[in-house]
Amino acid sequence: MLQATPLAEGWTLLHDGAALPAAVPGCVHTDLLAAGVIPDPFLGRNETEVAWVGRREWTYETELRAVGGGQEQTDLVFEGLDTVAEVLLDGRLLGRTRNMHRSYRFDVTGLQGRLSVRFVSAYAEAEAVRGRLGERPAAYDEPFQYIRKMACSFGWDWGPTLVTAGIWRPVRLEHWSTARISRVRPLVTVEQGLGVVELAVDVERTRVEAPLDVEATVGGVRVRAAVDGARGVVRLEVPDVRLWWPRGYGEQPLYDVELRLLHGDDVLDVWRRRVGFRRVGLDRSADEHGSGFTFVVNGVRIFARGVNWIPDDVFPSRITRERYRERLAQAAGAGVDLVRIWGGGIYESEDFYDACDELGLLVWQDFPFACAAYPEEQPLRGEVEAEARENVVRLMPHPSLVLWNGNNENLWGFRDWGWEARLAGESWGEGYYLGVLPRVVAELDPTRPYTAGSPWSGSWERHPNDPSHGTRHSWEVWNREDYAGYLREVPRFMAEFGWQAPPAYATLRRALPGEELAPDSPGMLHHQKAEDGNGKLRRGLERHFAFPEGDFDRWHYLTQVNQARAVATGIEHWRSNWPVCAGTVVWQLNDCWPVTSWAAIDGDGREKPLYHELRRLYADRLLTVQVRGGGLVLAVVNQGAGEWSGSVRLRRMSVEGEVIGEGEVEFGVGARGVALLDVAKELEPAGAKEFLVGDAGGLRACHFPAADREIPYPRPEFDVAVAPGSVTVTAHTLVRDLLLQADRLDPDARADRGLVTLLPGERVTIGVSGWETPDAAAARSALFCMESAR
Repeated sequence: MLQATPLAEGWTLLHDGAALPAAVPGCVHTDLLAAGVIPDPFLGRNETEVAWVGRREWTYETELRAVGGGQEQTDLVFEGLDTVAEVLLDGRLLGRTRNMHRSYRFDVTGLQGRLSVRFVSAYAEAEAVRGRLGERPAAYDEPFQYIRKMACSFGWDWGPTLVTAGIWRPVRLEHWSTARISRVRPLVTVEQGLGVVELAVDVERTRVEAPLDVEATVGGVRVRAAVDGARGVVRLEVPDVRLWWPRGYGEQPLYDVELRLLHGDDVLDVWRRRVGFRRVGLDRSADEHGSGFTFVVNGVRIFARGVNWIPDDVFPSRITRERYRERLAQAAGAGVDLVRIWGGGIYESEDFYDACDELGLLVWQDFPFACAAYPEEQPLRGEVEAEARENVVRLMPHPSLVLWNGNNENLWGFRDWGWEARLAGESWGEGYYLGVLPRVVAELDPTRPYTAGSPWSGSWERHPNDPSHGTRHSWEVWNREDYAGYLREVPRFMAEFGWQAPPAYATLRRALPGEELAPDSPGMLHHQKAEDGNGKLRRGLERHFAFPEGDFDRWHYLTQVNQARAVATGIEHWRSNWPVCAGTVVWQLNDCWPVTSWAAIDGDGREKPLYHELRRLYADRLLTVQVRGGGLVLAVVNQGAGEWSGSVRLRRMSVEGEVIGEGEVEFGVGARGVALLDVAKELEPAGAKEFLVGDAGGLRACHFPAADREIPYPRPEFDVAVAPGSVTVTAHTLVRDLLLQADRLDPDARADRGLVTLLPGERVTIGVSGWETPDAAAARSALFCMESAR
C-alpha cells in the first residue's frame, strides 16, 4: 500500500553563508524572523526595512535519504512552492516550478543526497515575463499579474508589500508499487431523493498489465468497478440522504467517502474525503427589474448574508487549522452564511473548506485574478489552466463550495479604468474568464455554477457593473460620497461595498509600540495603505460629526461608529428590498496584518464595532426604518423559516427623553419575506431634536433625521456597575451608540456586544471576558458614546 512520509524536519535556509533553521511549511520571511535576522515587519515601519527579502534569491536544503520500504517507486511531492524554483538533488535538476497555486511531483526512486530548492525572486520572474510579453495595466504598480502567485503579497490598499518565497505547503515522500490514485473527481448530486456520488478515478501505474479495481463506500453503500487502463468510474446511490444546508436553513450532515484502489485483494492506495448532499443553483433569469443573481440551495431561494475573505495572514503558511476555524466561527457568529474568497489571494487549504462545511458557510471561490490585465500568452496560459484543473478537482468534495468566479474587477477594469485604449488589442485575461475557466468548470465540475467575474452583468451588451444585472461593486460611495449614496440603488446582488475604520486600540498599541498615536502619526500613516485613506475617513466623519481635532481617542471611536453606520445603511436598505436584491457581501471580514481597513475583524483577531453590528444586520429578523416615497416605513425583514407576526411599538421622542407621540402597528410577515409598514405622519420626527424608535420582539430600530453634529444631545449621564464577567450601564439620559472598548481594560479582554443606544431609564449588561480585575472607574474610562457638538 502507498506509504507517505512527511518531509518537514531538517530543512535549512541559506543566508549570507549561514544555514539557518527553516520551518517547512513556511517562508523566507518567517524563517529570517525566527532567526532574528529581520525585525517583525508588522510592527512600526519595519515593513520597509525588510523589502530587500523579496528581491533576493533563496535556497532551502535538506538531506534526502533513500527510504523506499521495498516499493517500486518513490515520489517527492510538494503541495505548494512559492513560486519560481528549481528542485535539485546533489545538483541534478529534478524539475522547475513557476506557480504557487499548484502542487508538484518528482520521481526520486532509488535516489538520495542533498535536496535543494532554489527560489528566484518573484520580482525577477515577473519583470522578466513583463519584458517578454509587454506592459499590462493594473490598479497598482507592482508586477503581480505576470506571475502565478498570491497577488496581495505585492501589497494592496489594506496590505503590506512583503513578497514571499518558500516551501509554503507540506512536503512528503510517497512510496508505492503497481499503481496509485493520481486523481479522484467526485460528482455529488441529489436525484429523486437519492444521494448520488460518482467518482471518476485516474491512476498512475508502474505495471501496465496489472488488473485493477476501485471500491468505494459511502453511507453504508459499497460498489466495486474495474479500472480500464488508467481510468475507472464508480457510482454510488445512497437512499434517504439527509440534505446539507447553509447555516440558518438546516443542518450540515457530512458523509465519509472512502475509495480503495485494489489489485486482487491487495489495497494499493486509499482516498478519503467528506461530502454533503445538496442541490445548488444560481438564478440569473430576466425579470422586470433586469436579470437576477440569486443563490438557490435545495430549491430554497436565499438572500446571501456575506463577507469577503482575504488571506488571514500575509504569510499564509502561518495560518493553522485552529486559526481558520476561529475566524470562520467568528463569521458564523455574526450571522454570515456566505464567504467569498477574493481573487487577489489563494485557493485556501482544506482546513478552510472543512470548517465551512461544518459551519454551514457557503463558499464563493474566485479564481486568483484581481484588479489587473493578465497576459494570456505562455508561460502563463498553461499555468492558468493547470492550476484551475487541479484546484477545481481538489475542492469539489466540499458541499460548502457553491460558485466559481472568474476574477475580481478585471472585466469592470477593462471597460472603466482606461485599460482598453492602453492595451491596444493585447491580451488581458478575457480569454481566461470567458474561455478557459468556464470550459474547465463545465468539463470537470458541472454541479456548480460559474460566473465570469465580479462585478459582471452577464454580457458585454451591458456595462459590467450595471446594478440591474448580476453582481455589483460599490466603491464610488466610499471613495467620493457619503454613505447615504447606498440608498440610491437596488442592485441585484451587492458583491462588494465597505467603509474603513482603524483596528482596536490594543492592536494599535502592539503594532506601534512607543508611538504617540494620532491619525497622522508616522506609524498610523504607514498602517493606512489606501490612497488618501485618512482624507476619506475625515471627509466621511465631517459629513456627520464635528471633527475631533487633537483627540485621538474620540477620532478612533467616531471612525469605528461611522464604519458600522455606513455598512448598516447599505445592508438595511438592500435587505428591505429582497427579493430584487438577493445578497450583500461586505468588504471585508478579516485583515492580514494590523492596519486601518474595511475589515470587521482586525489583524490581531479583535472584533471592531462593525462585527457586532453585522450580528444585528445579518440576524434572521431585522427591523429598520427606511425612507420610501417621501415618508417613513418600518421594514420588517424575516429570513427565518416560519412566519413572524406581532406588533411594533413606535415612539416619536425628543433627545431629552420626552415621548412626543406613540403608536402600535400590527404586522405579519411570511418565511423569507419582507413587510413594509407605513409610519403615521404624526410619528415622523421633526428637526434635529427628535428621533423615532421602533421596538418589536426584542429588536429595535432608531431613526435620527439629522446629522449628529446638528443634534443637541444632552450631556450623557449613566451609572456603571461591574461584576466578574460583566459591565452594566444604566442610562439617565439618552445615550446613543454606547461602546465599551474592552481591549482598553486589558489587551485580552473582549466584549460580547458593540454599539447600543439606551433611552432614559434603560440598562444594558455587557459580557466581558479576559478581564481579571473588574473596576468601575476603569470600565467608565473605556466607555464612549455620542456627545453634543454644541
